[in-house]
Amino acid sequence: MQGGEASAELTERQKDVLNAVLRLLVEEGDRLTMTAVARRASCSKETLYKWFGDRDGLLTATVQWQASKVRVASVDRERLDMASLTASLERFASDWLSVISSETSIALNRVAVAHAGSDKRDLGAIVLENGRLAMGRRLKPVLLAGQDKGLLAFEEAEDAFRTFFGLVARDVQIRLLLGDRLEMTDATIGRDAAQATRQFLALYGAQTGAM
Repeated sequence: MQGGEASAELTERQKDVLNAVLRLLVEEGDRLTMTAVARRASCSKETLYKWFGDRDGLLTATVQWQASKVRVASVDRERLDMASLTASLERFASDWLSVISSETSIALNRVAVAHAGSDKRDLGAIVLENGRLAMGRRLKPVLLAGQDKGLLAFEEAEDAFRTFFGLVARDVQIRLLLGDRLEMTDATIGRDAAQATRQFLALYGAQTGAM
């Protein structure tokens, strides 16, 4: 399951379970167990194993569920203009900032970092695949649509996406992971998303001649 596809395949009961996992990660970090999840979600361990496999499978599904909260607004390739492209980019940036600054994502990423280099399943790779890489796969079609309509100018969609990623995320995620108590209110997130989008369009908007 990837991104929006992951959420589409989940039942409401399974979403409740994954939300329970996220709450437990905030409270217990890497000490999370299937028994604790079953107790918190009011279901049996047998059900958890049936739905998600082992603990790593449950964590993978949780990463995918969290990533699915970053939406990519659909665009009409025929009617796409600068206003609709800007709105799509701003919404994506706002959702992204909201997700990565949430206490649940911070806890999940801390667990992934703690697993790095260990003999456990590489949760860091799971987070990377279903986070940063999945976001790229979902947004690059929008960037390419903008290029096709003559709104954006770039040579490689991956390079353009990486620039957008950097403008949106800046140093926010690493500071939060290290315990910096940034004030990420809805107003702050909206302002930062709009600013990142303006900066991206200043660099890659076709009218600027940027490449």
